[in-house]
Amino acid sequence: MLVELVKVAKFPWSTWLAQVRTPFGGTAVRWCGDQAAKPGRYHVEWTVDEDIAWGWNAKPAVGVGPGVRPGGHCVVLRGRLYLTVDGAAVLDFDGSQILLDLADPLPDGVAGTWGELFLEREKIALYPYGL
Repeated sequence: MLVELVKVAKFPWSTWLAQVRTPFGGTAVRWCGDQAAKPGRYHVEWTVDEDIAWGWNAKPAVGVGPGVRPGGHCVVLRGRLYLTVDGAAVLDFDGSQILLDLADPLPDGVAGTWGELFLEREKIALYPYGL
């Protein structure tokens, strides 16, 4: 996914964080690229480092379409949820696929619907890559 990197910063209590913008919102998340990265456009892969539990850190979406926004102490990612053949899940995030580990199976009828993930910013990572 192509994002606009606003800045990369580190605070004493956190990992390196990137302030990013997308066409459907922006937030700050863990940055796994060059710590001296300059502002600009970067292709990134999103990863989630937390088990997803429906009703706890995953819920039906408020609205439709992809989205990313700060949510108090967390970051909210909105996309379509799909199941993989091996029992994991994928969040389709504007064409980018984010592989998710599930704490428990998704309830019946959730696959294919819009969902929102509520995750700590350090549990979402961006890995820049070149094309």
